[in-house]
Amino acid sequence: MDCFNYPLDSKMLLRKKIRIKKELLDSNMSFIEKRIAVLGGSTTNEIVDQLELFLLNYGIKPTFYQSEYAQYWQDAMFGNEELDSFKPDIVYVHTNWRNITEFPTTSSTKEEADVMLKNTYNHFAMMWDKLSERFQCPIIQDNFDRPAWRLLGNSDVSDYRGRTNFISRLNQKLYQYADEHKAFFVNDVDFLAASYGLDAWSNPLYWHMYKYSLCLDAIPSLAKSVADIIKSIYGKNKKVLVCDLDNTLWGGIVGDDGVEGIQVGPEVPMGQVYSEFQQYVKDLKTIGVLLAVNSKNDEEHAVAGLNHPDGPLKPDDFVSIKANWENKDRNMQTIAAELNLGIDSFVFIDDNPTEREIIKQAGFGVAVPTMDKVENYLKTVDRNGFFEVTSLSLDDLSRVEMYKANAKRVQFQENARSYEDFLKSLNMKATIREFEPIYMQRIAQLTNKSNQFNLTTLRCSESDIKNMQASDDYICLYGKLEDKFGDNGVVSVVAGQIENIELHMRLWLMSCRVLKRGMEDAMLDTLVQVAKFHKLETIIGYYYPTPKNNMVKEFYKKMGFELISEDENGNTAWKLDLGTYEPKNPAIETNR
Repeated sequence: MDCFNYPLDSKMLLRKKIRIKKELLDSNMSFIEKRIAVLGGSTTNEIVDQLELFLLNYGIKPTFYQSEYAQYWQDAMFGNEELDSFKPDIVYVHTNWRNITEFPTTSSTKEEADVMLKNTYNHFAMMWDKLSERFQCPIIQDNFDRPAWRLLGNSDVSDYRGRTNFISRLNQKLYQYADEHKAFFVNDVDFLAASYGLDAWSNPLYWHMYKYSLCLDAIPSLAKSVADIIKSIYGKNKKVLVCDLDNTLWGGIVGDDGVEGIQVGPEVPMGQVYSEFQQYVKDLKTIGVLLAVNSKNDEEHAVAGLNHPDGPLKPDDFVSIKANWENKDRNMQTIAAELNLGIDSFVFIDDNPTEREIIKQAGFGVAVPTMDKVENYLKTVDRNGFFEVTSLSLDDLSRVEMYKANAKRVQFQENARSYEDFLKSLNMKATIREFEPIYMQRIAQLTNKSNQFNLTTLRCSESDIKNMQASDDYICLYGKLEDKFGDNGVVSVVAGQIENIELHMRLWLMSCRVLKRGMEDAMLDTLVQVAKFHKLETIIGYYYPTPKNNMVKEFYKKMGFELISEDENGNTAWKLDLGTYEPKNPAIETNR
């Protein structure tokens, strides 16, 4: 729905929210369900309504708990039966500058202001610590916007007695807390208010009449920002940015105007705009976003344009370049197949509204933002929050190189005499160990991003993963795989819960980029060894079908498990007798 794309259609979202909610629930979308506690220092009813819409649009079906008006701190610190039994998966604390109870005055000393700052920060930090201890789930906290007036004028931002200065210092302490607590996320209300326009955002009418901390029309922007964080935590980010070329990454048509005639770089004003946008797109690689080209062009012209000396983007920045005269929807499918990624994880940018509409109508689930004016391109991609960062793992930082190495493997496989010869020639080495702190972030990401080879589809936060590892009732293993082309990073995760002499599998997933290389065999061999060490006799595996994981429907059967139950929804349970298990011994050197 276009109303969810930047710029948001706030009026439609507010006025037609019931109809929009029904349409989303009636769609064929596959939802994950999450419980979200909203603790507010102001009225939160409309915020929750709008947050629900954005989450449903992201494939997350929420259930909410709302604190009573301004009871956020009491609920967090002392709890109540309803909140405690709710057991939230996410806690969102919605506060604003009016919830700060004391500010320096013009008669305050520097020491008094520092004490006020310390007390105010401790008030909130104590609450975050308590929430984390009680619920062991991610916490989202608004930073503090600023009042729409400045008693000290311009000095309000620099003088320790100014409210603007005090709020800025408080925010810095909040950011430090976030840096030290990986399951704590800041919702940047300060930026949202500045972007929206501070006077409009903080219209005092809405506070004094309705106790809303922001104007009604801005609530969808706030809700989208919170939803972006939540969908990122649960692996709903997009993964690939697919770009048109002519009049998208540069001005003009390279096939007609020649490389020297296209607009990019400092020589012409519009060229600078395209150059800035190209640099932004290039920078997306550094947060793990894959880049691809889908352009109606001759490939030689496309490559020549990308090699423009003033253009930041070069051919090597892209994991796939499709510059031809095929329909763009067909090219999109080809790129998805090459990368072995779901096409619904793609974003497509193109200046041509007809080409955008073709991709929309194809029903792939590709995000297609409206690219109207080149000066708005960067803002459009950025504000849509397609690639919201809640964590940056080592695998994120090297993802582009991993996919390039995978392309070399595919090419190498095509030239091998047989698939068995291909596997042997890769010189594969697996590291399979219990969960380790350095990989907790990546393991949590995999549980949320893996859709096809994912047997139980359990979605976990980093806190959930840490709790599993800390429990004596769980066996938790991760698997890394490297070969002569490079390191694939952490590609497989299994976690089983011990019940008497049985191990019940709660997680079993693997990245599809290492499919059919024996990694699944190596993981099972190691899992059986560890289970036997714990004197277990049986592994019970579960398969819960989704629209995306049909490929592993018969996985347990292929691995030697026996079917023991199946319900009307296709959920199955399987049993492996450890006493009769024969090791798979794949062509992988395993380091345990």
